[in-house]
Amino acid sequence: MTITGIISALLVGIVVGALGRLVVPGRQHIPIWLTIVIGIVAAFIGTGIARALGVPTVTNGIDWLELIVQVVVAAIGVALVAGVYGRRRSRFGMRG
Repeated sequence: MTITGIISALLVGIVVGALGRLVVPGRQHIPIWLTIVIGIVAAFIGTGIARALGVPTVTNGIDWLELIVQVVVAAIGVALVAGVYGRRRSRFGMRG
């Protein structure tokens, strides 16, 4: 993977994380940096799932099916992490 590919993956991950957070209903009490990390991880996992499902690898323009899979994975990740993060913070008496 080239440096351009890595930078592209990071940028896509940021967008995927933001979209995943928007898809999850309610307010998520997790920091933005954690949303970005979830988005980056979801972008890689979503790409792997899309490839395993046979989504075409060469398309002209944006690969919408792959993006949808990535956003769904990010939404699941945001929901899971928000639940764990929120419980952990409330257990220790932290607010915010």
